[in-house]
Amino acid sequence: MSSLPQRDVLHVCAGAAAVVQSPNTVRDGDVRVGDGLESRHERGGVRVAKNWSTMSPRNSTLARANPGVEVGGREHISSTAPPPPPPGRRRRLPAIRPTMEGNSNNLDAAIESLLNVEKQMRLAGDVAGTRKAAIDIVELCYKAGAWKTLNDQIVLISKRRGQLKQAITAMVQKAMEYIDLTPDMDTRIELIKTLSSVSAGKIYVEIERARLIKRLAKIKEEQGQIDEAADLMQEVAVETFGSMAKTEKIAFILEQVRLCLDRQDYVRAQILSRKISARVFDADPSKEKKKPKEGDNIVQEAPAEIPSLLELKRIYYELMIRYYSHNNDYLEICRSYKSIYEIPSIKEDPVKWIPVLRKICWYLVLAPHDPMQSSLLNATLEDKNLSEIPNFRLLLKQLVTMEVIQWTSLWEFFNDEFENEKNFLGGALGAKAKEDLKLRIIEHNILVVSKYYSRITLKRLADLLCLSLQEAEKHLSDMVNSKSLIAKIDRPMGVVCFRTAQDSNGILNSWASNLEKLLDLVEKSCHQIHKETMIHKAVLCLACYGQILQSQDVKLFSAQATPVCFGNSCAGCLVLTTV
Repeated sequence: MSSLPQRDVLHVCAGAAAVVQSPNTVRDGDVRVGDGLESRHERGGVRVAKNWSTMSPRNSTLARANPGVEVGGREHISSTAPPPPPPGRRRRLPAIRPTMEGNSNNLDAAIESLLNVEKQMRLAGDVAGTRKAAIDIVELCYKAGAWKTLNDQIVLISKRRGQLKQAITAMVQKAMEYIDLTPDMDTRIELIKTLSSVSAGKIYVEIERARLIKRLAKIKEEQGQIDEAADLMQEVAVETFGSMAKTEKIAFILEQVRLCLDRQDYVRAQILSRKISARVFDADPSKEKKKPKEGDNIVQEAPAEIPSLLELKRIYYELMIRYYSHNNDYLEICRSYKSIYEIPSIKEDPVKWIPVLRKICWYLVLAPHDPMQSSLLNATLEDKNLSEIPNFRLLLKQLVTMEVIQWTSLWEFFNDEFENEKNFLGGALGAKAKEDLKLRIIEHNILVVSKYYSRITLKRLADLLCLSLQEAEKHLSDMVNSKSLIAKIDRPMGVVCFRTAQDSNGILNSWASNLEKLLDLVEKSCHQIHKETMIHKAVLCLACYGQILQSQDVKLFSAQATPVCFGNSCAGCLVLTTV
């Protein structure tokens, strides 16, 4: 057979037929070759291609009518192929996966053939076929190890006109499976960035993009680039994703908070932490909706590596403890440890709850006195588990008892416990913990003195507090400024007055209240006097009534009997007689 011109060569990609639709009417089984049309038929198991453009009209008609006979023109013999379908029916070509032999030219030709198939499926609106073609291209590039080609094809397929969202979703999900199989870190980062850029702005792959960003941030963190990792995570607002599982949302936001704390961005960490409501951890998963109603978003299942809701609760409060420790907010730290203590898995294991309960007691003592602190203090004292750590029960009991506490003796007793806290959960209590503990003991003693004294000299107050005059005056002034106490200091006289100064309305109200109490006492006294008088009269009447019955002046009782006084036997004696 003589050599054929380049335009008449039928390009066959390792067994995959490249079919290109022509604007002209093309009969089924026809293939465009260069500038002409060829007819493919079977001759002894060999496909024969007739170029009709080089035939005369008569030979062309004969060639169509006799496909097994060679009639004029040029022919090209290709590999074996199945016979063409019957006339009048169009054949949908499947996405045939080309075989690779390590040749880059074969890879490009195979990808080109699959792209043509993908175009046919996409323009025909075939979702399954388009999705399969896109997945086949991704798998083909992965098996060939062509990672750069994979990135280029992902971008190309996603930007094709009228691309189906199901195809993009399947392609992105398939490519995500190969992230951990990349040969090096640079290739992995490049693939993640490509998938992230493809999924950006597409709501149907928002969950995949969030997971990609999280993996990229983890890589940046491992490389020591904390700021870049935090900036990447803050780009994604998962709280608006309706189809993401609740636990995955919480885990993503907690990762954002952790990275902000690592970079010491406490303001942004507080803003992000407020996206999570503490009530979400108390929800009962069994009462949640199992089957979504019509029109509701279908919530995807969380990945296996996402912790449970109770585990996320523990992580959340541990991050809050880190945040509150920055500001030395002891009361909020105590409340966070209290929430961790109430987790069932913690409360059932003494090895876990004893360190947490120790922290609760310490931070209760370190917290300033206010109604919330007092309520938590009394609630903790009622906990039965506190009997397992008697020293801390004694410490809380001293704060509840309205008695002056000697700082020196207290510190000698609890110094060892204070130093051992660095070996327990949460580490040491902080650099300022000892100073704050001494300050809380002083404030407690001042409150005790105010309960027992209305006026006291400043020297005596300093002796009770074991402080100098200047220190006692300073601490007293600080408590007055913080409105924890109402007091006045007469510095020339050296007297402290704990009585509150009332205005004229307050004085009149107190007088009215005192008068009301006085009248109540008078009324109760009169009632008691009248009661005793009646009891005394009743005893006299019984004695006199016996004498009356023996006399002849009393008539028999009748229905018209009325009480009258009888004779002069006894004063005030009442008997029933007839008028």
